[in-house]
Amino acid sequence: MTASTSPSTSTAAAAAWAFAAATCVKLLLVPTYRSTDFDVHRYWLALTHALPARQWYTDVSSQWTLDYPPFFAHFSRLLSLPAPLVDAALVSLPVPDAPPSSAAYLLYLRLTVAFSDLLLLASVLLLVTDARRRQRPFFALVLVLWSPALLAVDHVHFQYNGFLMGLLLLSLHFLEQGKDLAGGVVFAALLCSKHLFLVAAPVYFLYLFRHYCCGRGVVRGLGRLVLMGAGVLAVFAMAFAPFVYYGQMQQLFSRLFPFGRGLFHAYWAPNFWVFYIILDKILAFLLRRLGFDIEMPEGSFTRGLVGDSSPFAVLPKVTPMTTFLLVILAMTPCLVKAFTNPQPKHIIRWVAYACSCGFMFGWHVHEKASLHFTIPLALIAMDSLDDVRHYFFLSIVSCYSLFPLLFENQEYPIKVLLLLTYGALMWVGFSSHFAANSAGEGKKVNGSGNLVKKKFTGWISLGYLSGMFAIELWSRVFHHHVFGDRLPFLPLMMVSVYCGVGMMYSWMWQLSWIVRNT
Repeated sequence: MTASTSPSTSTAAAAAWAFAAATCVKLLLVPTYRSTDFDVHRYWLALTHALPARQWYTDVSSQWTLDYPPFFAHFSRLLSLPAPLVDAALVSLPVPDAPPSSAAYLLYLRLTVAFSDLLLLASVLLLVTDARRRQRPFFALVLVLWSPALLAVDHVHFQYNGFLMGLLLLSLHFLEQGKDLAGGVVFAALLCSKHLFLVAAPVYFLYLFRHYCCGRGVVRGLGRLVLMGAGVLAVFAMAFAPFVYYGQMQQLFSRLFPFGRGLFHAYWAPNFWVFYIILDKILAFLLRRLGFDIEMPEGSFTRGLVGDSSPFAVLPKVTPMTTFLLVILAMTPCLVKAFTNPQPKHIIRWVAYACSCGFMFGWHVHEKASLHFTIPLALIAMDSLDDVRHYFFLSIVSCYSLFPLLFENQEYPIKVLLLLTYGALMWVGFSSHFAANSAGEGKKVNGSGNLVKKKFTGWISLGYLSGMFAIELWSRVFHHHVFGDRLPFLPLMMVSVYCGVGMMYSWMWQLSWIVRNT
């Protein structure tokens, strides 16, 4: 086989094509809606460029204070270096009340996100060239690089999730290849870039302890434990040692873990706590009708307010410790599997499940955190017909749950088109993949017969997904005619609750798979 026709060359060409197509879409999205995160990250570029590191976590010249770990701050500084050549306003302090709207100013910031996605491309390319995924590497690339949720959050709403997910996937690649030390060090670098990935740390710790350190003799095992610990500690020292020297660790951690923000975000993430809210409202309504004196909290559900006070009328107040214990409890079956039978082929699934637990039961969860498990699950979506069915369902639910982020009318056709296009790509890609496998190899899944005769969606899931159309029709057309300006938060609540049902199903499906198959 010549080099021009080798699998690695063809995969690289496919990756370049998929990334180029995604980049063209990102360029088309440059003039779209920009959330407050756009101003946040623009301020962080200016902050890290204009001020020394000792002032990064103490500066209060803007409301957009730096609340990511130090490696992300250094990443922002790196992105800021060429900025003065484009527009000096990009790195000027104090931040103007009305940010400049020049084309160069906007294009530069948008391109920093697109440029940082190169790490995601490299990580996905490494993962899809693994022997387990060489059958359909291009489609695996498409599932990740063309994710409508990632495009909407990073390249419209404005964040750098592609870069962070690239670090996570690079770590998972190393673990799948048996390069545990490299995988652990990269994961430590990820934690020093965005601390919300801490939810996956228990899986990493138990897996690396058993797979890398144990079963190799006491002396060798201790040596590996020291080596892994030294590598991880070196990464954390690089990130945090300067701030220990400055005496700012308390200030830094108060920025990273602002528990005073409350259990809920203004737009409720579609997780377990949505149902806790609804149950509290129902109980309060019934008890008041029965004559009980139930005081309604000032923080109304329909206004989506957050804060230190408990917004519950009947049910007990939820504390950060409660959510932490629930996350660990939900994660326990996965932790047991990772400890008793640490297999590299399951590490992506285990980490994705850990992130799912954090999303479903965590404190002050943002809806955008669903990317932390939908992106990794895209890489194993074609492992079986059951995985296909689950990912097809989950990716649509996750993307639809993010619709409220892009609330302006001019972005409405964009988010709908992105979701419909991705859904059509999945339908065609999954169908052709399993049809080809069945015709060429006569494969069966769980003894269920010829894959060509099987659909990757059932009537229940299709009915549920069709319900999204009814929710959207109500929100866009009927709500205003029925309620006028009253209950403005009701459409958002409907999306959260409805998508919460789908997310709960996904979490239970992942749990069931892990219990039965690993």
